[in-house]
Amino acid sequence: MKTYIKVLTIGAFIMGGLTNCNDFLDREPLDKVTPEKFFNAESDLAAYAINNYKFETVTDSYGINLFGLDNNTDNQAGTGDPNFWIPGLKQVASSVGDNGYKWEDVRSCNYFFDNVLPKYEAGEISGNQDNVRHYIGEMYVNRAYIYYQMLVKYGDLPIVTTALPDIEDELMKASERQPRNKVARFIIEDLKKAEDLLLNTAPGGKNRISKNVAYLLHSRVALLEATWEKYHQGTAFVPGGNGWPGKDAQGYNADAEINYFLDEAIASSKIVGDQMVGNLANNTDAAEGMDANMNSLNPYYTMFCDENMEGYDEILMWKKFDEALGVTSNLQMELERNGGGSGWTRGMVNSFLMRNGLPIYASGSGYNKDWEKEGVNATLQDRDSRIVIFTKKPGDVNFYQPNGTPALCEISFIYGDAGSLATTGFIIKKGKHYSNHMANDHSAGTSGGIVFRGTEAMLIYMEASYEKNRVVDATAGNYWKALRRRANVDEDYNKTIAATIMSEEAKGDWGAYSHGQLIDPTLYNIRRERRNELCAEAYRWTDLKRWRALDQMKVNPYRIEGMLYWGSVYEKELAHLCVVDPAKGNMSAPALSNYIVPYEKTANSDIAKQSGFKFTPAHYLEPISVDVFRQTAVDKNDFSSAVIYQNPGWGYQASMGATEVE
Repeated sequence: MKTYIKVLTIGAFIMGGLTNCNDFLDREPLDKVTPEKFFNAESDLAAYAINNYKFETVTDSYGINLFGLDNNTDNQAGTGDPNFWIPGLKQVASSVGDNGYKWEDVRSCNYFFDNVLPKYEAGEISGNQDNVRHYIGEMYVNRAYIYYQMLVKYGDLPIVTTALPDIEDELMKASERQPRNKVARFIIEDLKKAEDLLLNTAPGGKNRISKNVAYLLHSRVALLEATWEKYHQGTAFVPGGNGWPGKDAQGYNADAEINYFLDEAIASSKIVGDQMVGNLANNTDAAEGMDANMNSLNPYYTMFCDENMEGYDEILMWKKFDEALGVTSNLQMELERNGGGSGWTRGMVNSFLMRNGLPIYASGSGYNKDWEKEGVNATLQDRDSRIVIFTKKPGDVNFYQPNGTPALCEISFIYGDAGSLATTGFIIKKGKHYSNHMANDHSAGTSGGIVFRGTEAMLIYMEASYEKNRVVDATAGNYWKALRRRANVDEDYNKTIAATIMSEEAKGDWGAYSHGQLIDPTLYNIRRERRNELCAEAYRWTDLKRWRALDQMKVNPYRIEGMLYWGSVYEKELAHLCVVDPAKGNMSAPALSNYIVPYEKTANSDIAKQSGFKFTPAHYLEPISVDVFRQTAVDKNDFSSAVIYQNPGWGYQASMGATEVE
């Protein structure tokens, strides 16, 4: 049983340097500490809390980092074999370390509560008591966020609220998975506690959690659960559904749960949304985000790449990088110098409206399909400002050299090694700085990383209120108009809805579907707004799964495409670079499509290259690794006897792909 105990009881004391603890920075771990000598002062709580931040944002890894996490969706194309889309290639892992079903981070939070709450209630923690309360609130947010990430991946989870002792019976019982709606309610309970404790302005500024962060995460969790339970209703992926592997869904009422979570999403998102709607970063629509002196030409653009994000009202929390402290990333080397191994898909580009508010296919939109033959710049003319300013086009500035001369983007970035090419020809510019130093020197990236952006709350309210009431109410309408106004799109969303043809939208947007059926045009346009506003911010995978927007690809594979190449000006301009060859080619074959088929260029599997993406329903959730069943099995010769059950469609043997789920 000792191997199991290691999984559930290790790693409680991840600390960090106690200096400069008000900055959200990566830190080296300290030795373990004991509660008798720690948790006695405000500064102890501050240090412990910040070193338990597990938020998804920019990291020190290579590539385009956070801005590439939507790769292999209908938004962005990456490189290599996308195992998610090739039946049988995504498999059950052998060890816990391979799939992330780990509980060290939860235990670290619980260890804090076990030791801090009694001291706090007894008045034994010194320092500013408002700050003491605040840091306790931060830890509730930390635990909520860790649970949220696991809820997205695994669904049903154990609910563990204390650092468990090394006792087999207690560990086995605590490991039992609870229905996902109970897990989501538990997360929201933590966030409500946090909302009562947190300050509006965090000590140390926006590098730390604030009250609005808790409200935003609250609304995110609630929307996730409401829409998941609605669109997966009756299936193996919700409590009591057909084939659900859980044991006790007694009392579960789908409609009541969906309404509860929608109400929570509406109420909490409105608190933040009302603060954001009049304080959005200004979009000047400038062709470039910065000048040669690194001055902002467009606050909306530089909000995503600034070295100091503190002054943007829209940003609720961000991660600071500081070269002097050795806290840097390599993000800008890819965003500034080349294509970063990613690119907008053709479907993504086509989802952006014309500035008059009409879809590109609509009568009177002004769009001319022949523009595609003239290249990327022509294709994007007169479009929603977001796709224009966040796409790196031929002739755009990559970075400014030391003498102020611009280094320019070239369409030839579609050729090169897999890590640096522009997979589709539509190159990602969102998050790109203009610094020569960041572009050309390793470990020199100091552009900040957004952790929470308040605009998300506006989008959550729009979606949740419509899902609940099937109308765009005054608040949602006000939010929607503000977002369109900033994007330089006609504010009249009803004009767009009236012109929307769902069969056209479905060609390039998986969000046009839920459970294999086309949704109504109003809901679709709310989803479109979310897709366009949050592009390259790592939301797309979760959205597609909670909407159950992939079922249509069970029998109808989808081929990702990029810009028009064959028959465009690029065919002749780049002929000397182009090699079309199944073994070593750097451009997809014209027989397949006149548009770039990125995975034919970069993937190894013939399925990925030519057949298109095919969906396996089991992939809506991640499999739990075999290690977990080995450790929790009642009969060690039968892993299915474990107190933890496997997710739908996945087995109890390592290196096995998924089976069919109804």
